[in-house]
Amino acid sequence: MLKILAKDFAPDSGVISQEKEVRMGFLRQDIDFEQGRTVLEEAYEAFTEIKIVEKKLADINHQLVTRTDYESDEYSQIIEDLSDYTHRFDLLGGYNYVGDTEKILLGLGFKREVFDNQTETFSGGWRMRIELAKLLLQANDVLLLDEPTNHLDIESIIWLESFLRNYPGVVVIVSHDKMFLDNVTNRTIEISLGKAYDFNKPYSQYLELRHEIREKQLATQKNQAKKIEETEKLIEKFRAKASKASMAQSLIKKLDKVERIEVDEDDNSVMNITFPVSKEPGRVVVEAENVTKSYGDKTILKDINLLVERGSKIAFVGQNGQGKSTFIKAIVDEFEYQGSIKLGHNVQLGYFAQNQAEYLDGEITLLQTMEDAAMDTNRMKVRDMLGSFLFRGDDVEKKVKVLSGGERNRLALCKLLLQPINVLLMDEPTNHLDIKSKNVLKAALQKFGGTLLLVSHDRDFLQGMSNLVYEFKDQKIKEYLGDINYFLEQHGFFVCNYFLQMHLSFFDTDCFFSGSLVLISVFF
Repeated sequence: MLKILAKDFAPDSGVISQEKEVRMGFLRQDIDFEQGRTVLEEAYEAFTEIKIVEKKLADINHQLVTRTDYESDEYSQIIEDLSDYTHRFDLLGGYNYVGDTEKILLGLGFKREVFDNQTETFSGGWRMRIELAKLLLQANDVLLLDEPTNHLDIESIIWLESFLRNYPGVVVIVSHDKMFLDNVTNRTIEISLGKAYDFNKPYSQYLELRHEIREKQLATQKNQAKKIEETEKLIEKFRAKASKASMAQSLIKKLDKVERIEVDEDDNSVMNITFPVSKEPGRVVVEAENVTKSYGDKTILKDINLLVERGSKIAFVGQNGQGKSTFIKAIVDEFEYQGSIKLGHNVQLGYFAQNQAEYLDGEITLLQTMEDAAMDTNRMKVRDMLGSFLFRGDDVEKKVKVLSGGERNRLALCKLLLQPINVLLMDEPTNHLDIKSKNVLKAALQKFGGTLLLVSHDRDFLQGMSNLVYEFKDQKIKEYLGDINYFLEQHGFFVCNYFLQMHLSFFDTDCFFSGSLVLISVFF
């Protein structure tokens, strides 16, 4: 839908109407970057016209310094051009663009010391932030954002929420971050089973309203069905008597004219996850002492000490690049590090990496993937397990390489359940999962009887998931004896929910593109 709005391709039928002067920016999930630019230089690409005018002003000022024909018509024209271009530079915001660029880059998590680094030295997630910064700086009339919170940490997400709430243009968002949607949008368009459902409500309020409407539809449909059944019985009764034949025909015609009430279809296809029961480990399941990890001359973790007891539910939070994933990888012994990490008695680790889907063999089928990883005790159950993850029928014979990102994540989760686990390490498990799938995974993790170490930036997903939070920052970790809400409160962040939308009621929501913040939620 976003690509149709952006005119990347045309719809099979129908038209897209748009005012000629509307400027539209589109944050895509796949981004191409030109090499050889610094972070600042790439961000400045948002100001194409300003840079042209700025260069023209530099040329004019150079001429004013070097020329001496002060009385000539050409010199007078240069003076006039200087005035015109200076005015144009001011109107375009030329005196503010450097400061605005730095503010947005800082808000999205960049530090000043990396502003002059080449963009090709950054990961895909950080490049996406640069592209997002460019779009925010362009001051487009319409912003199309496809999963903008992917690769953002909690602080950056909260900053982006604040920015978008005050954005003067239209914002159309595809996202599976429930709290982000509630805090930013005032309109929800759900695309489900080939249809669009449009409500002038933020996401959580939309869910309630959609449920109420569907319940009313079901009740009305049931009442109508009862009346139709009664009418059909009368018709059969009157048909049996010649004297009532005309009355029967009249009822048939009346019944044919009745418009059947339809109930909105609901996509109830969700995963069914149950983590396998394992033997009980010792009281201490993970003990880290003086763990230090460096990449080249950059130290990520320094002298980390952490003791994890059986049954703990722990969240790892912090900005990207602060060592959360690195510490998880150290626990599973993916690389060498200084210090020691000891696993407790009877510990059986289950590990879901941030890029877990990349470890899957694309050339084999889903069924082969599961059978290769299964044990003798559960090999006969792999088809049922795949079915519980929405891979049914012929789907299991597909090759892994044809799966979408979300489908690969589901397969990776399914594969994880083949082995008994009592200590579960989950690194950004909700990437590429829709809201319904995230809710199912969350419920399964809450029921998990073992120990959980969870890395996530999804505040809604983290709520109710942990009783202990560790923040990774500046090579160290800091303990917070509470849940994610406690952590946010300690940092001065407002623990947001959809009631914040009461303060957004001043936005115009009468027409699709009229300065309103718009959400498109897509469920697969």
